[in-house]
Amino acid sequence: MYTDEHLYIVSYDIGEPKRWRRVFRLMKGYGEWLQLSVFQCRLTAQQHAELIALLDGIIHHKDDHLVLLDLGPAERVVPRVVSLGKTFTPVAREPVIV
Repeated sequence: MYTDEHLYIVSYDIGEPKRWRRVFRLMKGYGEWLQLSVFQCRLTAQQHAELIALLDGIIHHKDDHLVLLDLGPAERVVPRVVSLGKTFTPVAREPVIV
């Protein structure tokens, strides 16, 4: 069903607070917030392309920086993470009730 999803870590450095908030709100719709300017997302190829297009329309390429790290197929990724403080838990696919 969701076998084509990949797990991504998205990190960004946005220079202007208004643009930062726009990116943050957009990212909340695509993934789980880990910490300031860092999200983890499970995305299909279509969602990945859509997210990139939307982010491309928000950021200023000369001033901002955004990185999407593809960790591989979401169902098979076992991240090796050192987490101090709060516990890191990979985002899981949960059923959507309509």
